[in-house]
Amino acid sequence: MSIESSFINFLSIYFFSGYTIFNTIVYGIILVLVLFMIIKIFKNYKINPTDLIIPLIPFIFLGSSVRALVDNGIYPYNWFLITPGIYFIVAGIVVLSLFLGIFIQKKTNFDFKYTLFFIGLILAIINLINIQSINLIAFSQVILSWLVMTVIFIIVGIFWDLFTLSSYDGKINLSIISAHLFDASSTFIAVDYYGYFEQHVLPGSIYNLAGTAITMFPLKIIVICISLYIIDKYVDDEILSGTLKLAIFILGLAPGVRNFLSLAIGTWI
Repeated sequence: MSIESSFINFLSIYFFSGYTIFNTIVYGIILVLVLFMIIKIFKNYKINPTDLIIPLIPFIFLGSSVRALVDNGIYPYNWFLITPGIYFIVAGIVVLSLFLGIFIQKKTNFDFKYTLFFIGLILAIINLINIQSINLIAFSQVILSWLVMTVIFIIVGIFWDLFTLSSYDGKINLSIISAHLFDASSTFIAVDYYGYFEQHVLPGSIYNLAGTAITMFPLKIIVICISLYIIDKYVDDEILSGTLKLAIFILGLAPGVRNFLSLAIGTWI
């Protein structure tokens, strides 16, 4: 067996055959390294990371919808269209689009965030066109579950400054917890009602112990609330704080959209 074949075989076993403790740790290390690189970019161009939450939503949809279309056999199964390949590619497109937006802003004063958003939107529309049918029942179940949980946290924000709508940080924190509640909702409905299974190591282990994916809600709420509280209270650097929050938002919304679309465009009920 050649070195090239051995390397491909290694990747297939340890990275493209589902989530394991090993590849979860590797992905975590890669994420930390990427965050350091992104922090330098944000500091160099004086960008508030949380201002990118809305402009990045189309790119999140782009990566997650490609993965969902692969899950349902609409796109072919290959390294470039599955995790983590598709997310590396989308991340590269985001960085290039960001630099293009900054360049255009310097030349025309056109806000780079709009350039970033519209590039992502145009690319995302391509996948949207390829969604040929929607399971309205599954679609409604996830949306209703997510809305109920999000409204609960809007009410919580009346009593807890962490999620208050009267401040910028509170609105950002609410969007982050809402993204993770969307992920929890899509996982809960898909696993408990449609026979899907949880791929990630820790949530999957908790699900196996409890026998229900509704455990995703307390797990997400506890982890995200603690994380946001620590960031707001102890991280004074605005760029570092914003980057961490942006990363947490993406880590919630990306798998949530992928799960939601995989379920909603599924060919069976």
